[in-house]
Amino acid sequence: MEGKVTVVTGGGSGIGRSMASLFSREGAKVTVVDVVDDRVKGVTQEIRDAGGEALGLTLDISIRENAEKVVDETIGVFGRIDVLCNNAGIMDGLYTAVETTDELFERVMRVNLYSPFWTTRRAIPHMLKQGRGVILNTASIAGLFGGKAGTAYTVSKHALIGLTRSIAAQYGTRGIRCNAIAPGGVKTNIMSGSRMSQEGVEVLKRASATAPPPADPEQIAKVALFLVSDDSSYINGEVLVVDSGWTVY
Repeated sequence: MEGKVTVVTGGGSGIGRSMASLFSREGAKVTVVDVVDDRVKGVTQEIRDAGGEALGLTLDISIRENAEKVVDETIGVFGRIDVLCNNAGIMDGLYTAVETTDELFERVMRVNLYSPFWTTRRAIPHMLKQGRGVILNTASIAGLFGGKAGTAYTVSKHALIGLTRSIAAQYGTRGIRCNAIAPGGVKTNIMSGSRMSQEGVEVLKRASATAPPPADPEQIAKVALFLVSDDSSYINGEVLVVDSGWTVY
């Protein structure tokens, strides 16, 4: 990753924070994007204290102009963009289809699907000019199955996988790779403070009967590092499940 310019959305905590830190340790210049200012400042300062280069952006990327600004600001500061990690995401409280309001559905879609689409659309022309680029989307095993989350989250991650494969097919022959990771349970704060649907909890309990202990974010970040590095140069349009075998049962 030496010298590569990398963007990590949702980079202030959890998987994103681990990605940003690991990529920096491997030599990347990192743009850390998060909606919480204290998180952005904390991660960027850690990277700088360790001798790395980091740009911190506190933005709500569920707004199109902000999502596009992520790419514009990165290029304005670093002059290029080599890797885009669309990692930001929110949960839906495990609400079932009947319980899901229009407002909840729209909010989840704007963060989990629209923002990756907006940042990707903005980044691709720059990557095409460079002749290369890598896009990595953080999906979920909920994007491959039906009972691992609520309706809005499940639909958003299925759609994100579709976006991943579409980009890979359209631009793979022009130097741009696009893959996704599909983590299982991870020790993050993504569900903290959320009101939970009791009906959705019961569905998840059935699906979790064979679930292993949740992963540390660093374990997922190491898989991400492989997929954005040249070590995976022959991998495009794939969804790599990282769930310690949960979904093989």
